[in-house]
Amino acid sequence: MTVHVRGALLPNGDVRDVYVVDGRLTFIRPADDVETLATEGFVTPGLVDIHAHLELASPAGDGAPPLEKIRASLSAHLDGGVLAVREPGGPSRMSTGMGPADGLPRTFTAGRFLSVPGAYVPGLAREIDEDDLPDAAVEELGHGTGWVKVIGERVHGGRFVPSFRPDVIAETARRVHAAGGRLAMHVSQPDAIGAAVDAGFDSIEHGVLAQREHFVEMRRRGTAFVPTMIAMAAMLPHARDMVAAMGVDPAAADELINAAQRHGRTVAAALDEGVRVLAGTDAAIGPHGMVRLEIESLIAAGMAPADALGAGSWDARRFLGLPGLEEGAPADLVVFGDDPRHQPGTLGSPSVVVLDGVVVKRSGHHLADG
Repeated sequence: MTVHVRGALLPNGDVRDVYVVDGRLTFIRPADDVETLATEGFVTPGLVDIHAHLELASPAGDGAPPLEKIRASLSAHLDGGVLAVREPGGPSRMSTGMGPADGLPRTFTAGRFLSVPGAYVPGLAREIDEDDLPDAAVEELGHGTGWVKVIGERVHGGRFVPSFRPDVIAETARRVHAAGGRLAMHVSQPDAIGAAVDAGFDSIEHGVLAQREHFVEMRRRGTAFVPTMIAMAAMLPHARDMVAAMGVDPAAADELINAAQRHGRTVAAALDEGVRVLAGTDAAIGPHGMVRLEIESLIAAGMAPADALGAGSWDARRFLGLPGLEEGAPADLVVFGDDPRHQPGTLGSPSVVVLDGVVVKRSGHHLADG
């Protein structure tokens, strides 16, 4: 049976009838009988978490097998109306290939984190020598679905310094792009940010110490900024102990913590320069399925509410190469009772969720709930 939804389609707000036929969206009423799921409300192509680590902080618990952790995390995202997730690195490659065929959100993976020895959380990254990054990046691209994640900084002499020389970063970007992939860098250190942007990395993650000149170049190149605001806020109470354990000296720690405390102003500077800012939670620091809180944090930093919603929905989908609510597009849609552009709190209570043409939730109840 054909599924039917009527509502205000976002981002433009036009009230239209949308039908799901053979897993695709159409605005043309079919001859077959239709089942109407909603006659009013606000329709989005689903939320997106552009930065989540599926094996970490999983609802399945630390002792669960990796695949069970990944499935539980993706299910938590789906519960929150998230229909696409980018996982920029993980401790394994087991999330690759997950998606609607499994009843789970579309998942874009980066294989394993790539780091020089000792620069990242013990046991999580694939550790490599500096000059091996280009080869390793192409290898990890082959294990993922479109992305590579580089840990761009390490602690040396009590301070964060770049992990890789600019020429290595540039060659890595050249090789990955030539192979059809894209790159994200975990980074806050200014020189490492500059090297990644100059090399053509596709997104900068965290970027706590990013400067206005970085944003000018990011805007020119089309580099996205994923500030992971709720994760930075969650880490602040423990930040001094964390960086001390990494061997960061007090002065450098003060610089980083002060920057993290004013991260909202850094995001505002990026917005002022016209940088594409996207919503990613860094789930691992916190729970999965909470991108609505990141959207609210972007609004608090000065992003226009409609743009912040787009950063966690249609614009993030566009960044991943996914269509929105378009004729013939895969049928991904989420319906909210109130306008989430003006009432972002409504993002926590979708009334209808359709993933790849399959009705996952209707009238506020999961299909399995009857």
